[in-house]
Amino acid sequence: MKSSPSEPTTYDHGGGVRSLRVPIPDNPLGHTLVYVVETERGPVLIDTGWDDPASWDALTAGLGACGVSVAELHGVVITHHHPDHHGLSGQVRDASGAWVAMHSADASIVRRTRETRPERWYTYMAAKLTAAGAPEEHIAPLRRPPARRRAFPGLAPALPDREIVPGEFLDLPGRRLRAIWTPGHTPGHVCLHLEEDHPSQLPGHGRLFSGDHLLPEITPHIGLYEDPDDATVTDPLGDYLDSLERVGRLAPAEILPAHQHTFTDAPSRVRELLTHHEDRLTGLLTLLATPLTPWQLAERMEWNRPWERIAHGSRNIAVSEAEAHLRHLVKQGRAEAVTGSEPVTYVTVQPADGRAPSPSVI
Repeated sequence: MKSSPSEPTTYDHGGGVRSLRVPIPDNPLGHTLVYVVETERGPVLIDTGWDDPASWDALTAGLGACGVSVAELHGVVITHHHPDHHGLSGQVRDASGAWVAMHSADASIVRRTRETRPERWYTYMAAKLTAAGAPEEHIAPLRRPPARRRAFPGLAPALPDREIVPGEFLDLPGRRLRAIWTPGHTPGHVCLHLEEDHPSQLPGHGRLFSGDHLLPEITPHIGLYEDPDDATVTDPLGDYLDSLERVGRLAPAEILPAHQHTFTDAPSRVRELLTHHEDRLTGLLTLLATPLTPWQLAERMEWNRPWERIAHGSRNIAVSEAEAHLRHLVKQGRAEAVTGSEPVTYVTVQPADGRAPSPSVI
C-alpha cells in the first residue's frame, strides 16, 4: 500500500474488493482496514472506522480514491461493535441511507450501551474493579462528579437495522458472503467468508474478512462484556479458542483482517494462537501457586509494555482479560476461588495425587 500525507491509502485486492485505512486517534494500532465490496446494488462496507472528524475525512477520501462516494453505499456489515469498527456507521447511514448489519449478541451490547445512563456504567465499573482487588487510587476517578470525569468513547453507537445470521449468506446481490460466528473478542464477533474463487487463484477456499478474530501478528484482546443486570457467567476465552478452530478448518486462501495486513495459511496462524493461549494459561497457573486477585494477576501478567507504563483505561482492559483467563481455568478445573476471600482470590488446583494439573487439549 502506498501513502502520503496528502492522499488516502487504498489498495485493490482484486475481484471487486478494495481496502482503505481509517485512522484511530491516539492508538498504537494506527488505523482500521475498512473494506469496500462491490455488489450488483452498489458498494458495501465491511466496518467503518472510529467516530472522529479525521477518521471520517479519511473514510470519505478513501472511498473517493476507490471511485465511490458515500452516497452510493448500499450497506454496512459490522464484524463487531468496537468503536474502531462500528464508530462511523451512523454517519455513513445518515449520508447514504445504507443499512447496517450486526450479529444479535453485539447488537444487544449496542442497545444496552445506548439505554444505560453513563452514571450506571461508572458505578458498575467501580464495583467490578473493587471486587477484582483494584486499589482505591485506581477506582477513585470513576467516583468523581460527572463534570470532572473523562467521557467514554462510543456511548451512543448506531443501532443496526439488520441482523447477521451465522451460517447464512448476507444480502449482497452478486456475491457469496457467508457469516461465520466467531465469539471471543466480543460475544457477537463475526468473520465473513467470501466463497468465491480467489482473483489470483491462490490455493484454498475463498477469502476471509477476519475482523479482529484472526490477525497476522497481534493476539486479540479477550475480555468480559456483561450486562450489569445479568449474573450469567460466561467463558469468552473458551468461546474464542473454539472459534479459532472453526476458522482454521475453513482453510481460506487469504485472510483480510481489520488491522495490519493480509496474509495466508490460516491454519498455521490458528495453531500459533492456540499454543500462545495454552502457554499463557500454564504460566498463569504458576503465578497462582499463591492466591491472587484478578488485579494482582494482571499486574504480574506479561503485556506489551511494563505495568507501570499502562494507562488507567488500558489497566481496566488488562484486568478484564485476566478475569477471562481465570474463568477459563476455573471451568477447566485447573484453578478455583479461595472460599471466604474478599476481594476474591484464585489459586491453582492441586490434584489429589500431587501432580501438576494436566494442560487442556489444543
